[in-house]
Amino acid sequence: MKEFELKYGCNPNQKPAKIYMKDGSELPVTVLNGRPGYINFLDALNSWQLVKELKEATGLPAAASFKHVSPAGAAVGLPLSETDKKIYFVREGVELSPIACAYIRARGADRLCSYGDWAALSEVCDAATAAYLKDEVSDGVIAPGYTDEALEILKTKKKGNYNVVRIDPDYVPAAQECKDVFGVTFEQGHNNFKIDESLLQNIVTENRTLPEQAKIDMIVALITLKYTQSNSVCYVKDGQAIGVGAGQQSRIHCTRLAGQKADNWYLRQHPKVLGLQFVDDIRRPDRDNAIDVYTSDEYEDVLRDGEWQKVFKVRPEVLTVEEKKAWIATLSGVTCGSDAFFPFGDNVERARKSGVQYIAEPGGSIRDDHVIATANKYNMVMAFTGMRLFHH
Repeated sequence: MKEFELKYGCNPNQKPAKIYMKDGSELPVTVLNGRPGYINFLDALNSWQLVKELKEATGLPAAASFKHVSPAGAAVGLPLSETDKKIYFVREGVELSPIACAYIRARGADRLCSYGDWAALSEVCDAATAAYLKDEVSDGVIAPGYTDEALEILKTKKKGNYNVVRIDPDYVPAAQECKDVFGVTFEQGHNNFKIDESLLQNIVTENRTLPEQAKIDMIVALITLKYTQSNSVCYVKDGQAIGVGAGQQSRIHCTRLAGQKADNWYLRQHPKVLGLQFVDDIRRPDRDNAIDVYTSDEYEDVLRDGEWQKVFKVRPEVLTVEEKKAWIATLSGVTCGSDAFFPFGDNVERARKSGVQYIAEPGGSIRDDHVIATANKYNMVMAFTGMRLFHH
């Protein structure tokens, strides 16, 4: 396939639209089902690069959940705990492959933002992954291949219109890349910068103890940031992005947004949330939205008479501000990555409130000494990578 005609571009008025190779060669992707659109392919190609690099850097299967050209979540394929299975709504008795675990964790980082996502898998999609995807609201998936059983499962999704794309895992893009904006062509070298453990050698804090899991988490954070619209900050725990702050003009706003998402992820593990009794046959999006509202400051919207009965069998007790603060205070071992330097120590102060103990950022601010001093105040470990990771 040398070109693929799209229904329209970013918006319905932007016609005609297509994808093709400028040199006239074959596209590196094959559409196995559905008809992906312009934004679908932007998500597919960005997310594929993320999971491919994450697998290469960690040696673990990797998955991502993308929305509007940024990851809502990304993760490597570590086993799920019983709590994980509960908060990610894994059916009882289901055997999960490593790549299925990776996608479930990627999707679970921010289930509201992953609504209608594009999924990316570093491995051949198997039946376990396809079965989980089938139950979620998703626009499509990209992977290097699909088992026959997985493909049959996915073809039943969205009345047979679910987008399934296979990519050539050996495809290497051209060294130079171009895009047009307002009729003007931009050209730059493809970002081939390799992210691995060698990037984490310059530890600038008094505490220099960097556990192996924290190294993996730093790599997950940095590779996620490489494919997140800038400015961006990412919080990671146990190989899973738990909060991504993307596209903010202010670095502190990125840090706050990512931190709030990390807090929300952790609040879903609070005993009161785990104990919520939902009405039978509630739709997954309705359940996810109810949890989000219940744990927020707008909890009354889902607990008032006439509303809670639509979602819960029993009216839940309020999860108080004090209870939320106390619970979040128990979160620890979190890693924070930033795609550019922290200009002030306030970013470190905010990150600490969401359990951050490890930080990876480029360094290079005129206030690096203040940022380092703030990290030292909390006995954090901070590595300066020396490399900015802007993505637009």
